Amino acid sequence: MFSKFQKASDKIRLILQNKVDCSVFVRSLSMNHRQSSKVQAIYDLCKTSLTPTSSPLSSQTIQNLCSLLDTVSPGDFGLKEENMGDDRGHGPFGLSQFNRIARWAQPITYIDIFEGESFTICIFCFPTSSVIPLHDHPGMTVFSKVLYGSLHVKAYDWVEPAFIQERRLAKLSVDKVLTASSGTSILYPKTGGNLHCFTAVSPCAVLDVLSPPYNEDKGRRCTYFHDYPYSTFSAESKPNLNDEEVEDYAWLAKIETPDDLYMRPGVYAGPAIQI
Repeated sequence: MFSKFQKASDKIRLILQNKVDCSVFVRSLSMNHRQSSKVQAIYDLCKTSLTPTSSPLSSQTIQNLCSLLDTVSPGDFGLKEENMGDDRGHGPFGLSQFNRIARWAQPITYIDIFEGESFTICIFCFPTSSVIPLHDHPGMTVFSKVLYGSLHVKAYDWVEPAFIQERRLAKLSVDKVLTASSGTSILYPKTGGNLHCFTAVSPCAVLDVLSPPYNEDKGRRCTYFHDYPYSTFSAESKPNLNDEEVEDYAWLAKIETPDDLYMRPGVYAGPAIQI
């Protein structure tokens, strides 16, 4: 009797131990997967290299982060090929039978991957022709990497000092189309095109790492602008520019958040980040 009970007890312990071992293995495998993912690598590098202040980043930090971001692909973030089509502003399921009126604004999907005090990691998914209007990144450094598709970037930097009240002079810094084969682009607090506008040439997605992130309490508020050709306004204090230089300058005026800027939250479907 005791022998049978002992054998049964031993069998139960063996089963339970196997379950524990299996559970440990699954957790270990899951942890190794998270640690080996590109997303985890980006998070780890940002956590050790970026700070909540606007202090300049070291050249080594910039090089390391760019080198890592240059290797990423849509699949690293759970973006599947079937999700990369153009929904023409109707959402992932097209027009609802209950609402046959097409949304005239092209929706941009915002995917929040991580948001902390020192940095934000996120993705913007654009349908064709959708636009994020001209806006700034006060005191921030931003790394951008196109994951798929084509994205036109137009960016300015401020010219100091301002020459006309309520409007500031800015110089064109970037005016080009980026694709997945393009390297990571960087804008700095005062150079590299801190004020930029994104326009989707085709369905596309861009990965952004912002450091430090927007924070209105700390003076990092996103402000939108409209750019006017240099020749639009006249003033005695205007700098003297030749015809060739004029094309590279514009007057920027603050505007309210555009009514046609339509963003919707997306669900991050990539590997979990081990915080």
